[in-house]
Amino acid sequence: VQLQASGGGLVQTGGSLRLSCATSGLTFSSYTMAWFRQFPGNERGFLASIRRSDGSAFYAESVKGRFTISKDNGKNTVYLQMNSLKPEDTAVYYCAARRGTHHYNQNQYTSWGQGTQVTVSS
Repeated sequence: VQLQASGGGLVQTGGSLRLSCATSGLTFSSYTMAWFRQFPGNERGFLASIRRSDGSAFYAESVKGRFTISKDNGKNTVYLQMNSLKPEDTAVYYCAARRGTHHYNQNQYTSWGQGTQVTVSS
């Protein structure tokens, strides 16, 4: 199972970025995909998840309304659209996959992408 995250970069406050997570080697339909982020010295924190089977999405309160998770089943890719970015969104962003339904705990996810840096300048 491989996850490849991309799309990070430097953006100004108020700007937008779209992260992508391309997957291979998994039965995409039975998985829930998620995005986490990690601040220096902290554990990874849950942002959003999407269930491949029915497209249902779940968000952390901190990003609800600003971030949108979506998927393209044909491309086996999950996206995270991030709008109205703030300096406090600066972090390394990771995609992850697990069998089954939504979960906010990073330890419940078995496959991880390599992380992509997002930096929001003030």
